[in-house]
Amino acid sequence: MRKFGLVGKNIDYSFSRTYFKKKFEAEAISDASYVNFDLENIIDFKTLKCHPDLKGLNVTIPYKETIIPFLDSLHADAKHIGAVNTIKITKNGEYVGYNTDYYGFKQALIPFLKPQHTKALILGTGGASKAVAYALEQLRISYRFVSRSASTTGTITYDSLSAEDLRNHLLIINCTPLGTHPNTEECPNIPYHGITDEHILFDLIYNPEKTKFLSLGEKHKATFINGLKMLEYQAEKAWEIWNT
Repeated sequence: MRKFGLVGKNIDYSFSRTYFKKKFEAEAISDASYVNFDLENIIDFKTLKCHPDLKGLNVTIPYKETIIPFLDSLHADAKHIGAVNTIKITKNGEYVGYNTDYYGFKQALIPFLKPQHTKALILGTGGASKAVAYALEQLRISYRFVSRSASTTGTITYDSLSAEDLRNHLLIINCTPLGTHPNTEECPNIPYHGITDEHILFDLIYNPEKTKFLSLGEKHKATFINGLKMLEYQAEKAWEIWNT
């Protein structure tokens, strides 16, 4: 029995476990199982690597970056991004890090893009935001990060972000956990009155289906997308990687 799983912390809510369980049932895949590996600390990953039937892993918050030193090598995309959400375990027992988040985000976004979507704001600077930035580079969309502190060159702080900044960036992506169930009344602190009907608001969160961030965008007639399709695309890409 081939074993796959998700590495993270406090991941009972996990999308991946449910998704792959349904996939295995629907496609009559009887030689595979998918489980959660809820690690209190990334150092516990060392013991997980001793599992003999393990063939592939997904990685989620908060370990997408800190897991890298525990891997044998990185695929070029993951190396460029600096974050890993998929691990392939080779026949030689090597752990190779990949990033399928950027692929999932890109595939979910493309159908909604219009000529005016040439500039983006990325809310947050964690591992997921790096994958989003990489996808935007591939799509030739310029971007700026928005963060609580201007620690990186070109980063805008939430305190200095203006409605004019929003009007100049017609694609806004929430890469923060603000608004995730059960804290559904939270949302990024941005000047929502700057949003127009030409905007796309993309939230990487999928639970709830419509976050407060997306609801506030909807009030201004913006196009809004949640993270579900992104997760489905990245999961299928991970499955392809594990099976090639």
